[in-house]
Amino acid sequence: MSDDAHAPQRQNASRPQLTSSMRSSSYLSDHQQYRPPRQPEPHHGIDTVLEDTNASKGPSPKTILPFRGIPSEESPPVVIDSGVTHSFSHPNCAPPFGRKTDRLVATLIYKKRASNASISGPRSPVKGGASDSNESLPGNMAPTTDINAFPLEPPTQESDSLDHIYGSYISPLCVTSFLHLMSTFPMPSGADQLHSSHRCLDNQETPRVVELTFSPSPSPEFLSLDDLRKHEMIYRFEQEWNVDVNLQRESVFRRHPRLVVFDMDSTLITQEVIDLLADNIKDPPNLAERVAEITHRAMLGDLEFEASFRERVALLKGLPETIFQDLRPVLDVTEGVRKLITGLKRLGVKTAVLSGGFLPLTSWLAGELGIDYAHANEVVIEDGKLTGEVKGVIVGKERKRDLLIEIAAKEGISLAQTIAVGDGANDLLMLEKAGLGVAWNAKPRVQMEAGARLNGNSLADLLYLFGLTAEEVDELAA
Repeated sequence: MSDDAHAPQRQNASRPQLTSSMRSSSYLSDHQQYRPPRQPEPHHGIDTVLEDTNASKGPSPKTILPFRGIPSEESPPVVIDSGVTHSFSHPNCAPPFGRKTDRLVATLIYKKRASNASISGPRSPVKGGASDSNESLPGNMAPTTDINAFPLEPPTQESDSLDHIYGSYISPLCVTSFLHLMSTFPMPSGADQLHSSHRCLDNQETPRVVELTFSPSPSPEFLSLDDLRKHEMIYRFEQEWNVDVNLQRESVFRRHPRLVVFDMDSTLITQEVIDLLADNIKDPPNLAERVAEITHRAMLGDLEFEASFRERVALLKGLPETIFQDLRPVLDVTEGVRKLITGLKRLGVKTAVLSGGFLPLTSWLAGELGIDYAHANEVVIEDGKLTGEVKGVIVGKERKRDLLIEIAAKEGISLAQTIAVGDGANDLLMLEKAGLGVAWNAKPRVQMEAGARLNGNSLADLLYLFGLTAEEVDELAA
């Protein structure tokens, strides 16, 4: 037979065919999605071990091999370097054994109004009063009057405000600029690289309040915390970015104060009470100006407060005692005060008002706001009229400091857990003695000496210095 006769048969034989012997019941096997191991596993799982041990039937139980799932010297673990370092340690964690926490907290608060309005803007309706001072910081000058206490080089030319360029809030560039500024200060000897973290306390998109935590803090051998607060570069940063920079040591006392004391005039209220009294006297016609001028000199520290107060009260001789009741509707409570006092009370913080004004008005205001303590001057009244004299010790700067100490001792509170808020020179000793002294829209000298300064519109901003967020502040005030 020829080769051509066999060609079709060879062609048919070469065609692949699926026979029954080639079929499999396993879909995974057909599609090669599962491949059984070539050799049986040398180690058995716990299910296999239990099954084989408890088996009562079977031709012959399998040999139980030792479990090798736990690394040992015979079976060391396989370590693969992923290039990622995992560690529990972080600069914001608890410090290593034998060391103390060394962190500095900077609370940046954006000032909505103009940079110098907080110092020079009028707050009292009486012209010429202490709170109506047109005084502002001189150009090209840092907030200091004593060059010997100024540790750095002379100030440079004033810079343009950058917040109008990069955003009227605390912008990312503002935070970056501040981080760079803090990195220029010498660190303690042998300290690690400076680490920082920050929180937007009110709004993530356009924050007005940002809290930054630094570790470690600048070397105290180079700059103490008080000197750092007065540093020329800090001052200039505040002017450029229109912010207040408040520096505090991180501690449990910062987050949990127990006593807050306030000045009254130009702090809890926007006016000076003695100026309001003088403004209600029409005879002689120039009395208001005379009283306001004395007040202005006293608040700037050019005149001793006690002597100036007695001099001003003498000018009020003959006023009816009902004048204090008449002034109640006129008092303008500072924005945020009611919210602040409510929040402090819910936190269990004691409050006090220590005023160089008059006790009848101070006590009434304390009752209206829910303040725990009220101390002020008691005027002598005879036949329903003011005699122009004062009874007892004048509540001046020394008395305010002593009252702070007395109230803290009575309540069993450490001075480290106290805060004092004021605006004038007669508040300086009180601000210095407290754990934190806060200058509220104060005169330049007070802003320079105080541990913290707020130059905003709402006194409730004080709660941000505790580390509270806007959400928490609203919750406390609800």
